[in-house]
Amino acid sequence: MAANVRIKDQWQEQRLFEQRAVVAGGVIAALSVLLLARLVTLQVVRHDYYTELSQGNRVRIEPLPAPRGLILDRNGTVIAENRPAYQLELVREEVPDLAATLQRLEAIGLIPEDDLDDARKLVASHRSFDSVPIRLRLDDEQIATFAVHRFEFPGVDIRTRLARSYPYGELAVHALGYVGAISEQDLGRIDRAAYAGTSLIGKLGVEAAYEKELHGQNGSREILVNAQGRSVQRQGALVPNLRTVAPVAGEDLLLAMDLGVQKVAEDELGARRGAVVAIDPSNGDVIALVSRPGFDPNTFGRGITRVEYKALLDNIDRPLFDRALRGTYPSGSTIKPAIALAGLVYGAAKPTEHRFCAGVYRLPGSSRMFREGRSGRHGSVDLEDAIARSCDVYFYDLANRLGVDHIASFLAPFGFGSVTGIDISGEKPGLLPSREWKRKAFSRPQDQIWFPGETVNFGIGQGYFLVTPLQLAHYTSILANQGTSYKPRLVSGLRDPVTGAVRRFPPEKGAQISTATPEQWHIVMEGMAGALRGRGTAAATAGRNMTYDIAGKTGTAQVFSVGQTEKYNEKMVPERLRDHSWFIAFAPAEAPRIAVAVLVENGGFGSTGAAPIARKVMDAWLLKGGGT
Repeated sequence: MAANVRIKDQWQEQRLFEQRAVVAGGVIAALSVLLLARLVTLQVVRHDYYTELSQGNRVRIEPLPAPRGLILDRNGTVIAENRPAYQLELVREEVPDLAATLQRLEAIGLIPEDDLDDARKLVASHRSFDSVPIRLRLDDEQIATFAVHRFEFPGVDIRTRLARSYPYGELAVHALGYVGAISEQDLGRIDRAAYAGTSLIGKLGVEAAYEKELHGQNGSREILVNAQGRSVQRQGALVPNLRTVAPVAGEDLLLAMDLGVQKVAEDELGARRGAVVAIDPSNGDVIALVSRPGFDPNTFGRGITRVEYKALLDNIDRPLFDRALRGTYPSGSTIKPAIALAGLVYGAAKPTEHRFCAGVYRLPGSSRMFREGRSGRHGSVDLEDAIARSCDVYFYDLANRLGVDHIASFLAPFGFGSVTGIDISGEKPGLLPSREWKRKAFSRPQDQIWFPGETVNFGIGQGYFLVTPLQLAHYTSILANQGTSYKPRLVSGLRDPVTGAVRRFPPEKGAQISTATPEQWHIVMEGMAGALRGRGTAAATAGRNMTYDIAGKTGTAQVFSVGQTEKYNEKMVPERLRDHSWFIAFAPAEAPRIAVAVLVENGGFGSTGAAPIARKVMDAWLLKGGGT
C-alpha cells in the first residue's frame, strides 16, 4: 500500500508570514514612536531639568571658609591674626583606596607615621563628599613633593586657606588659648554644615570661649571639574555660569588686656613657675593674665605632632597647665586683711588693742605650739601693725576667737570656694573649708571632726584653705573697692570687621560686701599700706622709691609641714619643696586703678620672690600710660 504524501500549502505559509510581518512592523513602529516621544521629552520638554543635572556631574560646590575674627588688646595691637597657608585635603568619595593613599602620602613624607591612624579616623568621621584637611600648613618642600606626585593621588589636592597666626608666640597664650584641627569630639557638638571647609576650631582661652563670634559664616562657590575631580576652567566649548556666595568674616575680639603690661609681667616672672593676674578694680577688666611656663600656640595651629605633644605633656614644669585659673595653693598671709576685717565686723578685734607676740602661740589648754614666721617675734602689735608686719601670732589668736564658721561665712562673698566667673573656661573654685565641708569630705567619723588647731592654721592661710591666683586678684580688687566686686573679664567688646562698629560689654557687678563700715575698711587699708612703708614686710622691695601709694600684703605658703621642734631652712630644702611666694597689692591706695596678685612657685618669702614683680607690673600700668 502506498505511503500517504503531504502536499505543502505555499499559500498558507505566505499568509502566515505576512501576518507575522505586519505584527512585527506594528511593534517596531510602536516602539519607534515611544522612543521618539521619549527623545522629545528628554531633549525638548525637560531639557532645562536634565541640563541642570548634567551640570551637577561636572560642577562641584566648594565651601569658602570665613576669615576668623582678629583678637586685639585694649590698645588695638593685633595678637591673633590670619595668614595664607597651604594644606593637604582629601575627598573620600574620589579616593579609590583610602588606606593605600594615606600610606603612600606617608611614604613620600607628607604625613607623619604617628599621625596615620588619626588621619584615617578624621576622614572617616566626615561625610564622603567633604574635603577633609589631613595636613596643615605645608612648607615649600612639601608642596613641591606633592606637585611631582600629584597624578598618583586622585581625590587629594592642595588648598589655599587662611591659617591662624600668633605674632607674639607664647605671650599671653593661656589667656588667648589656641586653635587646633577639628577632632571627632568637636564634630559631635558643632554644626557640620556651618564648619564645611573649616579645618581649625578654638580649643582653649578666648579662642574657645568666643568661638561662635570668631568663626563667622562660611560661603561657597561652584567650580568646574573633570572626570578625575580636578578643577578646570572650561570643558569643550562650554563655559558654565558658576555661582559664588561670599563668606562673612567673624567678629574681632577686643580684649581688656594691655599687651605691654602682659609682657612686663611675663618678662619679670621669666623662667620661674608661677602666675600673675592684674585687674582693673573699677570694672573687672583683666589687664594681664600670666601663667608660666607657656608654649607656642602656633605649634597647634600648624598641626602638632604626637612627639611634640608628648614632649609638652611630659615636661615636669607643665607648660600646658594654666596656673592662673587652675592652680590651687594655700593663700599664706595674703588672707590676713580679710581675717582682720572679719575680726572688726564680728567684734573679735579692736583697732587699738595690743597683743604681745613672743614668737609662739599656744591654744588654751593645749601644749601644741604654733610658731611665728620668718621674723621670729614682733612684741606688742595692734591690728594695723599686725597686717603691715604680718604677725602670725596675732592672727592665730584672732582666728581662734572668730571660729571657723565666722571665717568661712565672711570669706565666701570675696569669691573663695567658688569660681569668679571669668569669661573663659577651666577655672577651679579652690577650697573654702568649714565644718560642713569636712563632714562631707571625709568618710571616717574621726576625720570629720573640725579641730581648733585647724582654725588657727586657717587664720594665716594654711591648712585646707586653697585659692587660685585669679581668685586672689579678684579678692584684692574687692579690697581696693572696699566691698564692691566685678566679674573678671578678658573680652571687653566686639568689632564688626566690615563697618568697624564696636559693641562694648558693660561691666557685670558681683556680690557686695556691706557688713563692714567705712571706718573698718580704712583700718585694714592702712594696715596694707603699712606693709609697703617703714618696717612693713614689702617696704624694702615693692615699697622702695614709690611715686604713688601702694597697699599690699605679702604671703608665704608652705609646701610641706615642718615639725614643731624643727626649723625651716630654705637652703637645705629641695627647690620644688620650698615655700610658694605670694604678693597682692592695689594702687594708687587712695583711688585704686589696678589690683595685682603674683605667685612664684617655690619662690620663698613673698617680699623677695613675688613683690618686686608686682611693683614692675603696677609701674607699667600706672606710669606708662596704661592706667590713664
